[in-house]
Amino acid sequence: MAVLEICVDDPAGIDAAVAGGADRIELCSGLELGGLTPSAALVARAVGTNCPIHMMIRPRAGGFVLEEGEAALMIEDIRLGVARGVAGVVVGALRHDGTLDREALARFRDAAGDATIVLHRAIDLVPDPIGAVREAAALGYDKILSSGGAPTAAQGMATLAAMVEAAGDRLSIIAGSGVTPENVAPLIAYTGVREVHGSASRPGPDPDAQAVRLGFAAGPRRRTDKMVVQQLRAGIEGGSRR
Repeated sequence: MAVLEICVDDPAGIDAAVAGGADRIELCSGLELGGLTPSAALVARAVGTNCPIHMMIRPRAGGFVLEEGEAALMIEDIRLGVARGVAGVVVGALRHDGTLDREALARFRDAAGDATIVLHRAIDLVPDPIGAVREAAALGYDKILSSGGAPTAAQGMATLAAMVEAAGDRLSIIAGSGVTPENVAPLIAYTGVREVHGSASRPGPDPDAQAVRLGFAAGPRRRTDKMVVQQLRAGIEGGSRR
């Protein structure tokens, strides 16, 4: 049966993911920005649940071409996360031509040591995702999170299936972006992925108008919902019985 990973960025999300039956948590801050490196306190909170935690390592929003000093910062965050007990880290880096930054990715792999290392959706920007799967496998990466280069995994199913075939037994492809209780079973069946990733969230309340006016908020934050996690779990289990 496929592994269910839920991405969260706050303590309530951690609790909802665990209560809903997530197999693993991808821990971030700023999910509305695509996920950034979480704080040390949030990492400690998540690790304390005993649910396996994969920690996002991304120092800023924007693209994935690293600026001066960012690789060194990411390496330090990887080491700190592993020392605090995370099961894995989630990283990515590209060159200016859009291909994988193999040098940076190799350094991240070395820094992670025995922890699991995941190449995140930076791969969805590369011109040859199938070739990038082979490159990541050669670098010793354990998993790749991808939507198949499309806005959602459901739209990228054909590419995801090709990525799964290219990966073979060398690494695992995690299907992510727009994964819902309604599409998770057909997504797994079509692509052959063994892991899926989603936020399992609903929009929260509108932020205070003054907070929006002063630039502290742009709209409602999405909140991880225990019931949606459970529905995703049920969708996976129902599909596996067919």
